[in-house]
Amino acid sequence: MIKNIIFDLGGVILNINFQLAAESFKKLGLEDFEGLYSKATQTKLFDRLEKGLISNEEFYAEIRDLSGINMSDSQIDQAWNSLILDFPPARLQLIKDLRKNYKLFLLSNTNRIHADYYNKDLINNHNIDDLDSIFDKVYYSHDIGLRKPDNAPFEYLLNDQNIKPNESLFIDDALPNILTANQMGINSIFINLDNGHDVLDLFENGKLNIYE
Repeated sequence: MIKNIIFDLGGVILNINFQLAAESFKKLGLEDFEGLYSKATQTKLFDRLEKGLISNEEFYAEIRDLSGINMSDSQIDQAWNSLILDFPPARLQLIKDLRKNYKLFLLSNTNRIHADYYNKDLINNHNIDDLDSIFDKVYYSHDIGLRKPDNAPFEYLLNDQNIKPNESLFIDDALPNILTANQMGINSIFINLDNGHDVLDLFENGKLNIYE
């Protein structure tokens, strides 16, 4: 029986579009942003950012060095955050409904710049203080210093919560992350965005449609 559900954030709960960031940086003169960062791959700069190993200021400086363009911090912020779209209200309601029946966790590869941005959106547009307030616990990569698809962030969460892999379900839109969870004995569901999958389709009346 599933007792715990572990959600990814971007593409599962929060709508995002990587192409919008590439287009925004291109307007600033950085032609090949996708070569630095995309859903499929990213450079060490973004790995360090998502593991909390560099400050926002160091990130801005390295973007300027890599691009050779004198962008301001605010320009970089705006372009970088442009990939973040919106929280569909139905998905936020789903999280609230599911907490009546499961322990819920968020495991996200993210960074301080994005987290500040989407948590502000929650306050301004949904009257929700932050993601911490609707999950039992949130695990951001920049806080724990670990990124999917490595085993380590999954192990960290399981150990921190003292929960069993076979009683847990992981939901993500990135196949490498799903494969890691499977190898660790965690039940998992791949949200294939290209095929129009939506996390809402997996549940009914605050309960899973499968695994029960």
